[in-house]
Amino acid sequence: MCGANERSSEAELIRAAQRGDSDAFEQLVRTHDHAVLRMAFNLLHSEEDARDVYQEVFLRVYRNLPKFRFECSFKTWLYRIVSNLCLDQLRKRKVRKEESSSFDTDGGEIDRFQFVPEQRADVDPQRQMLSVEVNTRVQEVLSQLTARERLVFEMRHFQGMRLRAIGESLSVTEEAAKNCLFRATQKMRSALGDFV
Repeated sequence: MCGANERSSEAELIRAAQRGDSDAFEQLVRTHDHAVLRMAFNLLHSEEDARDVYQEVFLRVYRNLPKFRFECSFKTWLYRIVSNLCLDQLRKRKVRKEESSSFDTDGGEIDRFQFVPEQRADVDPQRQMLSVEVNTRVQEVLSQLTARERLVFEMRHFQGMRLRAIGESLSVTEEAAKNCLFRATQKMRSALGDFV
């Protein structure tokens, strides 16, 4: 019942924002801003690119909110915008990388999470080392997935979205999202075989 109340209050916020209520729009942004930024960062692994996408997402939401017709959930619509912008960004990177392949710039990205210390005091150093190694391997595999596979994997495993919502966000069928997730998971399992 609480979920229904949250949805109805969000619908009220959306309708108010559609009528030009800037406070309602700000509240919508505050409700979803962390999830949008986290998703963009997890997909792009660049704080700067994630912030650029974040700004563009809410700019597009602002421009297109009057056209939102409640045919899907606001979150699904929002994630569709995020995923499309992240896919565009990943495609641009690929083009730039191909164009600059004659330059050796050591384009490896730094995973800043591997440097964040574990909060528990009883952490076994061997376990910490294994955790860093697994994380490094996961990041390597994620970087080898296609942009769509990476996006689906992120939405399912890091954002906790259901396959139907993922399909709606990507404008594909639930079955297509499921197949994409299966391929990504198989690649991940294959690469992490000795850790699993």
